[in-house]
Amino acid sequence: MSRIYNFALQTANLFLRLIALFHPKIKLFVDGRKSVFPYLEGSLSPEDRVFWVHTASLGEFEQGLPIIERLKTAYPSHKIVVTFFSPSGYEVKKNSEVAHAITYLPLDTFKNAQRFVEVVNPELAIFVKYEIWPNYLKALGERNIPTLLISALFKKQQIYFKNYGGFMRKALGQFSHIFVQNQESVDLLHQIGIHSVTVGGDTRFDRVMEILERDNQLAFMEAFKTDTPLLVAGSTWPEDEAVLVPYINNAPSHFKYVLAPHNIKADHINKLKESIHKKTVLYSQLRNKSLSQYDVLILDTIGLLTKTYSYADIAYVGGGFATGLHNTLEPAVFGIPVLIGSNYQGFKEAEDLVEEGGVLVVNNPEEFKSNMDRLHSDQEYLTRTGNINGSYVIKNKGASIRIMEHIHGLLKS
Repeated sequence: MSRIYNFALQTANLFLRLIALFHPKIKLFVDGRKSVFPYLEGSLSPEDRVFWVHTASLGEFEQGLPIIERLKTAYPSHKIVVTFFSPSGYEVKKNSEVAHAITYLPLDTFKNAQRFVEVVNPELAIFVKYEIWPNYLKALGERNIPTLLISALFKKQQIYFKNYGGFMRKALGQFSHIFVQNQESVDLLHQIGIHSVTVGGDTRFDRVMEILERDNQLAFMEAFKTDTPLLVAGSTWPEDEAVLVPYINNAPSHFKYVLAPHNIKADHINKLKESIHKKTVLYSQLRNKSLSQYDVLILDTIGLLTKTYSYADIAYVGGGFATGLHNTLEPAVFGIPVLIGSNYQGFKEAEDLVEEGGVLVVNNPEEFKSNMDRLHSDQEYLTRTGNINGSYVIKNKGASIRIMEHIHGLLKS
């Protein structure tokens, strides 16, 4: 099976190089990996003490960030290397100062894995959530490097639990310890003979608690919102906007709206603005504007959404009508009601909060209007719904502390 896996990777690599000629995102994926080893060899020296944290993309990076920050505080003499699999994560965070080195993870070929582990030579490797790469795990195991999987979530449908999943089960067994989000994951791992596992929780709760505790003030939001109730719709796709825009166009004037589209390319932003009949301003055009006079603000930028949620009375999180739900915890931590589209299965926090009543699911524009009308007219219901979300985040924090206690023990032994 190892030979088949490596052959498949080599074939995929050739295929990706061909696609990269025509596809900009795949080109980033391919070209970005060409300079990984020279970059690392220039950034690290043999005497460096290194922690390596690998994340798939931006969401997993945010999940790993509480651990990265705690490692920096507890072990200031160590260097931290962060790797990404996806361009969508790397391109956003490549200039971050959170780590000494940030780069792509080369494809999981035998040669790449051996060379990468030799160059980085980490004292500890941490993989976030779903990243299981057999050759890297084997290379780490051969060098007896402690390797953790954190905030993992397992379902019985995954390959590890199928009768043909032996190769991936063996890879999973290479981890020194696995921290999972729930007891179901523990039970599944026990069934395949993996017992070095702990219910550690989800580090994203710690991440959003840090967001709550920081300074979230934005001068332009103060000027825009004034004392008016506000809906903030974050990470919206066209399918979400097809639900939001009809409501905005017909809603009462005593409410304001911030839209933060997932796609901030000019053609989409202009099309979105033209579809809105109320007085609308773009973030990129705020200068010399009297913001209190506008009803709708479109954030045609990145990096401001989490702070903007702090001004919301109600939030809508996009992706539930498109490719997959975005982060519901970021608005939930502020203790406000959250609305989402109907495709939220597989997102544990959304499933939990839908069941508890803090997150409200809409299937169409009519249901969105019905939920908004009730939240507008019933302040007690709005407050109760929001409190469910805030309490849920507080109840589930602490994963980072549990993981760090384990790391301290590893590094002392």
